[in-house]
Amino acid sequence: MCSASALATAGTDFTQLKTLSQSEFGRLATDFTSAASYKGVTPAAATGITGFDLGAELSFTQLANSSVWKKAGADVSTLIVPKLHVHKGLPFNIDIGASLSAVPDSDIKLMGLEARYSLLEGNVALPAIAIRGAYSKLSGVSQLGFDSTSVEVLVSKGFVMFTPYIGAGKVWGSVTPNVNGLQKVSPTANKVFAGVNANFGLMNLAAEVDRTGDNDTVSVKLGFRW
Repeated sequence: MCSASALATAGTDFTQLKTLSQSEFGRLATDFTSAASYKGVTPAAATGITGFDLGAELSFTQLANSSVWKKAGADVSTLIVPKLHVHKGLPFNIDIGASLSAVPDSDIKLMGLEARYSLLEGNVALPAIAIRGAYSKLSGVSQLGFDSTSVEVLVSKGFVMFTPYIGAGKVWGSVTPNVNGLQKVSPTANKVFAGVNANFGLMNLAAEVDRTGDNDTVSVKLGFRW
C-alpha cells in the first residue's frame, strides 16, 4: 500500500512526465487505463424501475510498472481511489449508473458512466445475465488527458442474501501527454472480474476482484440497495 504522501505525488508530480521515453509512457498509460477504467462493483440482475444502488467504494490497484510511475514523479506502487456510486433501475431491464472519484491529496478526479441491460432477469433456477457499456474520464491533471470505454458481460446468481457474480470484457483507453516529446497512447486490455454482493435489508456490501491487462484491482463498496 502507499502512504498519503505517495498518493499526493501520484496526482501532483506528473511534471516529470517529460523525462519518460515513449516506451515508458506506454507502460504508464497501460497501468493508468487499468486503474482508472470503470468498475461497476454490482451484480448482473436489473434493480427494476423502483430500484436504487447507492454506495461509497474504495479500489486498490497494484501498478505493474511502478518504477515508471516513480520516474514520472509519482512514487506509488498501489493506487487507492475512493468513489461514490449511484445506479438507477429503468424500465425494460435497463440500469444506468455513475461514479465520481477524487483521490485525496492529489489532482486526480475521475467520472464514470455506465448503461447495463439485463438479457436474462434470473430466477430460482436461472442466473441473471447482462451486458454493460461504460465510460471513464480524467480531470484535474494538467499534464495528462485520459478517457476509456469498456464493454462487459456479467453473470450473477442470488442465494438468499448473497449474490456472487463473474464477468469479462474489453477496455479501450486513450492517454494523452500534455508535454512535448511524447505521443498519445491507446492501450487495449482484456478484463475479467468476480465479486459478491451481500444485502442486509437496505444495507448493502459488495466486494470485487478485477484483472485488467496485467493489473489487479480489489474494490469494496458499502451503501444501500433496494
